Amino acid sequence: MKKLIYLLILVLITIQNASAHVGSSGVLMQGQAGPYKVLIDVKPPDVIPGTAKITVFVETGNAEKIFVRPIYFRSGDKGAPSSDEIQPVKEQPGQFQGDIWLMERGSSSVQIQISGKEGKGEFIVPIAAVSTAQRAMPKSLGIGLSILGLLLFLLMITAIGASVSDGILRPGEVLSARQKRKRGVNMGIATLVCGLILYGGSSWWNSWADEYKEFMYKPITGFSSIQQDGDQRVFQLKIDTTKWEDRKRGSMLSTLIPDHGKLMHVFLVRTPGLDAFAHIHPERKDSTTFQSYLPNLPAGKYLVYADIVQYSGFAETIVDTLDIPEHVLKNANLKKTAEEDTYVITDALNSPGKIPIDDNVVICGKPGTKTVFKDSSYAIWEGKPDRPLEAGKPYLLNFEVFNPDGTPTFPEPYLGMMGHVAVLRSDGSVYIHLHPTGTFAMAAEQTLKNRLSDTTRLIKRPSPKVFRDSIDRYLDKLKNMSTLEREELLMTEMGMYKTDGSAMNNMEHGNRISFPYSFPKSGRYRIFFQVKRNGQVLTGAFDAQVRDTTTL
Repeated sequence: MKKLIYLLILVLITIQNASAHVGSSGVLMQGQAGPYKVLIDVKPPDVIPGTAKITVFVETGNAEKIFVRPIYFRSGDKGAPSSDEIQPVKEQPGQFQGDIWLMERGSSSVQIQISGKEGKGEFIVPIAAVSTAQRAMPKSLGIGLSILGLLLFLLMITAIGASVSDGILRPGEVLSARQKRKRGVNMGIATLVCGLILYGGSSWWNSWADEYKEFMYKPITGFSSIQQDGDQRVFQLKIDTTKWEDRKRGSMLSTLIPDHGKLMHVFLVRTPGLDAFAHIHPERKDSTTFQSYLPNLPAGKYLVYADIVQYSGFAETIVDTLDIPEHVLKNANLKKTAEEDTYVITDALNSPGKIPIDDNVVICGKPGTKTVFKDSSYAIWEGKPDRPLEAGKPYLLNFEVFNPDGTPTFPEPYLGMMGHVAVLRSDGSVYIHLHPTGTFAMAAEQTLKNRLSDTTRLIKRPSPKVFRDSIDRYLDKLKNMSTLEREELLMTEMGMYKTDGSAMNNMEHGNRISFPYSFPKSGRYRIFFQVKRNGQVLTGAFDAQVRDTTTL
């Protein structure tokens, strides 16, 4: 029975997964567009072609006009359509809203151009344009169109029959028997021809619909397992490439790109309590296999979320469930695949305050309260613990980090960012990996920015072997760097750090870190907040209740 329940959970998660992340299809992004600080909310359609809804909140500056246009990775700037203006929202100063059409599937971006009193600014928002649904025709519309089609069919047959009989009679004449037979024959032929045309049209439509279903977005599937390397447990993920040639995925796994310096980010969360959490970074062993030493996680059933990014900037999450056995050497000095690999134990979602004895235990907090890290420093999530959040509303999840004595502490760069957040719904149907800049992979933003400056009309797919070798050399280079050198390089590559070392872009280097996010639906959520301090990755946990706006 338990296996059936977990199988149902996995199916539910997989169905709701659309490209990167799970259950969160929208993109929320905060940053600086020239002189304007903006928060941008893009809700892509679930059917392509379709319209994406764009909302721009101008937080600083006096914006007067905002133009938007889609830019597809394949065709770039030269093949992009002209810009459309989005309009100010009445009685909402600094807020603009509008729609744009997305006509191509795959990795895309929205170029946002702002002009106003302070000058001009530009912003690129990466999005995944994929079809995840098929629209059904409303029943009333179908009946109406069927009646209209039948009338048109009868009118066509009648008109053809009249054209060879009644239509050629002179005034006062009546149809002869021969003319009546001719009319009947022609109407019969017309019925057959029109029927064949309708059948052909129906067959074409059905074949197109079948093709649409075939190329609707289907998440990558993978199978995770625990291997043994001596006395140590090893996490392994094998990606299923069945029928990839039919779906034109081909050698996609050879053209993956690193995000934050890692080819894969894996989050392991014990279910149902969400009381054990790990963030690890498996390395590529062959074209379909990734492995990483496992931290000292307790035994149990775990949800697996593995993030990867294609060379086009298209980010995807592989979802699985995994049984992790008990570790026999709990106090052993375990190996790490990456120095940033970490885990934490906290109280179960339904049993607050009840936590096991472990070196990595933290007590879960709520908005407005603090969670204490294992080194006695702590973080506070701004908000009120007794006020539920609203589903579908853009938020800035603001966290402040303090030393044990209560003085502000400035987190160190961690994988090129000042902090990371993983958001999970209690049933696992929502998962997202957040950064201070937004709900997207940083590698996707950089790829699409580079594509915008590229003048190539149609981009060519790179050679898989050459591309993979270049990525492997880059990853080896990162591993051989010191932590400081690696973090500075990652921040520079992601546009977060000025080359003269004087300051950071798009992030305020203080003890306050903000993560833009919109909870997609109501429910109970657990938020894992990660920062780095004194060379150590620290993880805190917070719980939140989210309500549907229709029930407020």
